Amino acid sequence: MKEQSKFSKVLSILLSVVLVISSFYLLYQVIRLNVLPSKFLFPLTIGVVVLDAIFILLLVYFSKNVVSKIICIVLTLFICVASCFGGYYISKTQNVLSSITNVAKHAKNTVSVIVKESSSIKNKSQLNGVSVGSLRLNEQGSKKALKELSDEGIVLNQTEYDSMTALLEAFYNGEVDSIIINESSRSQILDMEAYSNFDSNTRVVYQTSYKVKNNDSATSVSDITSKPFNVLISGSDTRGGFDENGRSDVIMIATVNPKTHTILLTSVPRDFYVTTACDAGDGCMQGALDKITHTGIHGTNTTKRTVEQLLGIEINYTFKVGFDTVTELVDVLGGVDVYVEPGYATTTSEFSVHEGVNHLNAQQALAFARERYSYTEGDRQRTKNQQQVLMGIVKEATKPSVITNYAAIMDTMANTFSTTMSNEEITDLIKYQLNNNPTWKMEQYMVDGTGDTLMCAELGDAASVMVPDQSTVKMAKDKINAVLAGKSSEDVK
Repeated sequence: MKEQSKFSKVLSILLSVVLVISSFYLLYQVIRLNVLPSKFLFPLTIGVVVLDAIFILLLVYFSKNVVSKIICIVLTLFICVASCFGGYYISKTQNVLSSITNVAKHAKNTVSVIVKESSSIKNKSQLNGVSVGSLRLNEQGSKKALKELSDEGIVLNQTEYDSMTALLEAFYNGEVDSIIINESSRSQILDMEAYSNFDSNTRVVYQTSYKVKNNDSATSVSDITSKPFNVLISGSDTRGGFDENGRSDVIMIATVNPKTHTILLTSVPRDFYVTTACDAGDGCMQGALDKITHTGIHGTNTTKRTVEQLLGIEINYTFKVGFDTVTELVDVLGGVDVYVEPGYATTTSEFSVHEGVNHLNAQQALAFARERYSYTEGDRQRTKNQQQVLMGIVKEATKPSVITNYAAIMDTMANTFSTTMSNEEITDLIKYQLNNNPTWKMEQYMVDGTGDTLMCAELGDAASVMVPDQSTVKMAKDKINAVLAGKSSEDVK
């Protein structure tokens, strides 16, 4: 009997130690995350300490009979497990915040040597002596690929072309047996109707990559919870990884005024025909006319500078979304719901949507976000579809049921988003929301224009573009400035 009593005492003390450790682990992670206002953090800390004290007293001193002892042990174990899981999930959240705010100093560009699917060339060793076409615009990437192959004793006969169209024509006409392209250009090729089957009738026989400096940085406001600011949301259409430069297929400016609790989303269609602007070192064709989507090939900073020049505004932060990696997040979330308005039902080889609410899996959601040929509005409707997918992800990610797959969702988000907003600024915003619980007013606007076929600098050829309606550009600027000044964009007519 004494031995049982001694064992019970030792077990109670051990459980008490585990309880304290797990509780303090939870509190440590909560404090480290730094999102709870003092009015919540102080009661939580007191509550955890008091709860621990009660259960320690019950375990060690007051639970004498077997039944009460078992109940205390079970409840203590439950609290320990809950605290450990809670601390783990909070730690995951902290890691995600650290990851998405840790903007890479360099961006990757992937370069591929490509042959026709019907070619007898199966691997890089068979490239020796073969003719290869490349773009003068992609000189850095071509040199990297050719040098690496040359170091292995594989020498190709290079011919340079001034435009993507000329390069592709030479390739398909048999003037060259292979071509070198930057993978960020693949989407451009697929957008050209004559080469929409490029993926299926070609294959990669050699691939390499090189890095370029990422000049994207924040122009921070002094207090993000009281000063208005602009955020560029850029949806990158990369297929080689989130850290790779690629076209900016989603371009939105979020104008946030914390004092008036107003958020204005201003959308710019990807085919908008603009004058490119960038900082030294971005490598863009400064002052050239092109689709705004092509600015992303030179990094988010080029898109930011071009938008600033277009609208005459200052962008404080950027928020990059990798649309290809978004599919992983959609998968983890179990799909997303999108609403299709009457008259916009469509079927393609990759997806089918009917009028009303549609539940899309990852691949369907990505195809839906990229499709434009099925709609008479073309790029305008694609922009709306992309917004639908992003909002669908937000809706799914904020459901209570995500807790069952929280760790996987956090891991995926770390590879899907990147922002120049600091960790401290994000936690300040969360704290502000929890402390004040404001109801945000969402306003929207999209600049518009007319379709045309004009020379695009990055392609070196004419392509379908949207020539800006300058009255809508001015309207967008006025609406943004109105929100920054504490007014509503809806007051601007």
